[in-house]
Amino acid sequence: MGGDVLPVLTGARLRLVPACERHALACLAYTLANRAHLERWEPMAPPQCFTEAFWQARLRAREREWEEGSGFTYLLTLPGAPARVLGAVHVSNIVRGVLQAGCLAYSLDAAHQGQGLMHEALTEVIAFAFGPLCLHRLQANYQPDNARSARVLERLGFCREGLARDYLYIGGAWRDHVLTSLTNPAFDPAPFGA
Repeated sequence: MGGDVLPVLTGARLRLVPACERHALACLAYTLANRAHLERWEPMAPPQCFTEAFWQARLRAREREWEEGSGFTYLLTLPGAPARVLGAVHVSNIVRGVLQAGCLAYSLDAAHQGQGLMHEALTEVIAFAFGPLCLHRLQANYQPDNARSARVLERLGFCREGLARDYLYIGGAWRDHVLTSLTNPAFDPAPFGA
């Protein structure tokens, strides 16, 4: 962060590449292919979301987040098909100081659900966030009926902290979300003045 290059992360089956403007067409293709799948879980996409120009601007914003230290985004790809995006993991709202935390969000191509790919991707991102980035806490929220998200977060060790009523407006209604978090057991507060 702050001038460092966001590194590529590699899992057993996936390559997680830093999101940048050159991925605009691949992100557009992912969004178009998964439009029906994602609209159940994510806020309604504006019409411009389905254009290359929108994705160029959004990916530039993601690059700025990394440069400013407020977040980072990885795109999930397969080693044999680096130009195809299978999903994304985004850590946003990174706060330093006495909090040292960020918010985790993710999505995966409908055709690749149930294969353990998101678990693999999140394992790599968590190791990066808790290792080189020195975060103490990651928060992740999901709708109560999203059984896949519930399972992957539980498997990764996220703890349920509560339920936020009417948390996000999705699919024409305010949706409740389960609040979860994961803390870094190896966090060293000494460099932060604790």
